[in-house]
Amino acid sequence: MKKKIYFGLFLLILCFLAGGLYIGRSIDKVTGKLETIITLHKVEFMRENLLNKIVVVQADLLLKDTPHARKVDTFIAHAEDMHQAAKICFNCHHEEQVKQRNMQFNKTIDVYLKKLSRIYTLRANAARLKKEKEIAFDIGQAALEEVNSIIITSAHKTADRIYQARSNIKRSKQFLYVLMVIGPLIIIFTAFYFFNNFTRSVLTLTNATRKIKDGDMDFRIKNQLKDEFREMATSFNDMAVSLKEHQTKIQQAERLAAVGELAAGLAHEVKNPLAGIKVSIEVLKNELNIAQEDKEIFLRIINEINRIESLLKNMLNYARPSKPLPESVNISDILENIIKMSVYSLKSPKETSRVTKDINFVKDFASDFPPIYADPGQMQQVFLNLILNGIDSINEKGTITLKTERATDESVQIQISDTGKGIAPEVLVNVFNPFFTTKSKGNGLGLAICKRLVEQNHGTIDVFSNPEDGTTFVITLPEQQEMEESTT
Repeated sequence: MKKKIYFGLFLLILCFLAGGLYIGRSIDKVTGKLETIITLHKVEFMRENLLNKIVVVQADLLLKDTPHARKVDTFIAHAEDMHQAAKICFNCHHEEQVKQRNMQFNKTIDVYLKKLSRIYTLRANAARLKKEKEIAFDIGQAALEEVNSIIITSAHKTADRIYQARSNIKRSKQFLYVLMVIGPLIIIFTAFYFFNNFTRSVLTLTNATRKIKDGDMDFRIKNQLKDEFREMATSFNDMAVSLKEHQTKIQQAERLAAVGELAAGLAHEVKNPLAGIKVSIEVLKNELNIAQEDKEIFLRIINEINRIESLLKNMLNYARPSKPLPESVNISDILENIIKMSVYSLKSPKETSRVTKDINFVKDFASDFPPIYADPGQMQQVFLNLILNGIDSINEKGTITLKTERATDESVQIQISDTGKGIAPEVLVNVFNPFFTTKSKGNGLGLAICKRLVEQNHGTIDVFSNPEDGTTFVITLPEQQEMEESTT
């Protein structure tokens, strides 16, 4: 936006400078032409004055030897005035063609003056004087015609130049009017353009902040804003993502606090009485002489008590997880052991629902997979929980794939995939929330504990699922970070 504003101001300044230069040049051009016209008028005036002087001398020549004849001094004065007027009139031209014409005219004037002098000084008969007078008069007439021709030609040129000057003045005036109209319009349009872009972008950002303020943490600015506002929109979206993550963490912390309080209360109020009940039931089962059917009832009671104890244990593990003790761990060895445990669990299951399942385990371990620093017990608990969940999601026959690979130069990835029934998209976003479960006998803490343990080891866990293709859990762990922290 800042660059566009500078560019717009530069264009406006450039337009006004160009307009000012054009107006200045037009004024100089018109002024020059007006000065030329004034000069031409002066020359025209001098030529008309010369014409009048020649006419006066011609009149004096015609009146000679008549009762109305001029005195000799007056005639001489008129002839001198004509001579001076001719010099003034034809000494200001510099073009070669005009100069040659002026020289010829000056010669004509000189001859005319000589003839006039000869007439007034010659003592001859009347016929010869008359002849000389006629010759002089003809020369004067020729000079009159020459001056008159020059005046007419000059008048046409002067008229053309006046017309051109008026046209230039008119064009300059029209340009000024156009500039007076277009200039403000350009300024208004430019201001409107920048103001509209600015207000629209600010309004978009304002509406976005209101959405976040109203609690819509999933709102993102999708409009492609321009210039600096695009960077602000990107920063806003990043801020919204960060706020949502912090909100999720706060919610998880609140749940954790609630779970902690609940677990502490349950552990205090339930654990000891529950242990007493369990022992009493076991004593009754062993000492009473009762039928086998009644003993199975006692077994079911003991199993349910074990489930309650497991729930209490999981709640305590989630609310008060043990501090990780990182060491150099070979993830492939841990996964191999878990596969063996899972195969054994399928052969001798505690849950009868796993007896008839045919599960094929596929290993895809990277050859360059390095040892990492993590808590081996916690990692084993995470991997085992994910594999058992995969077994539960497979109905009768399926495959569980375990894959290891390098994610970057400083981190590794472990993928655990199953071909089970998958997880619905609306459920997928809640699978790591405490007490959220889709199992009839689940407590909703297994995946929440897995996430907590992975994060304690400075890793991340993500889930990808499709109801038709199964589910994949991706665990990313740092390679060297834990070693550095453990040595501090």
